[in-house]
Amino acid sequence: MILVTGGTGLVGSHLLFKLISNNENVRATYRRKKTLERVKHVFSYFSDDAETLFNKIEWVEADINDIPKLEAAFKGISHVYHCAAFVSFEPDKYKTLRKININGTSNIVNLCISNNIVKLCYVSSVAAIGNDSNPEKLVDEKTVWNAEDDNSVYAITKYGAEIEVWRSTQEGLDAVIVNPGIILGGGYWNGGSSGNLFKQINNGMSYYVNGITGYVDVWDVINAMHQLMISTIKNENFILVAENLSFKAFQTKTAKSLGVKPPTKEAKSWLLNTAWRLDWLQFKLLGKIGRAH
Repeated sequence: MILVTGGTGLVGSHLLFKLISNNENVRATYRRKKTLERVKHVFSYFSDDAETLFNKIEWVEADINDIPKLEAAFKGISHVYHCAAFVSFEPDKYKTLRKININGTSNIVNLCISNNIVKLCYVSSVAAIGNDSNPEKLVDEKTVWNAEDDNSVYAITKYGAEIEVWRSTQEGLDAVIVNPGIILGGGYWNGGSSGNLFKQINNGMSYYVNGITGYVDVWDVINAMHQLMISTIKNENFILVAENLSFKAFQTKTAKSLGVKPPTKEAKSWLLNTAWRLDWLQFKLLGKIGRAH
């Protein structure tokens, strides 16, 4: 049986559809019952029999810091997809980010080890990849993380979570990590990175921020995760990015597709002096709030 943590998130819900469509036996965790409707909504985009598919999932209400509930969720599990996370670039959310992303991941890998899990796939982020000293050079999986860089609190905790996964591989667990860029996907319009992104652009955005980042379709992420889990590849990480685009180019393309006016004003301020502040400003402009899934 397969366990998916964070089953109600953008990645988790699409992954569940993939696994259930492949007739896999799946158990998934959720924190709030109302978020289960998001999964049904995503399923309805890809199947006329969404309710039946949804009911094939064994749902477990469990926080990734609730050890007793997690222990029960791990019974009979062979493979784990760890998608649960907390997303925020607000510095005052650091304690929450650390508790969920680092401590929570530590709990997951410890249970993987104690339950002799065959393989773990952890969903990290490109934010956890180090910055090259040469701004013109593209980062890759071999780019070294520099703790002295002005990293965002989100990046710090996702990197910390990766350390927990790498630690588990030294204790005998087979694991893979994926580092997706901004994940875009349909059916999840009231939450997640792409939902908030499209919503804010559709509502009208006057400002854009300078900078470039990578984007990837949610199905590319899901298919990569699935292929890695059924392969013999282990103890490696993989950046998942389809294309690098400037924020302005992405916002303009999206606005034109939605039939709304694209942003024309550049957001210039002291906030753009460092990378994490750029993330923070983008975070503010897109109307995101801290969220766990």
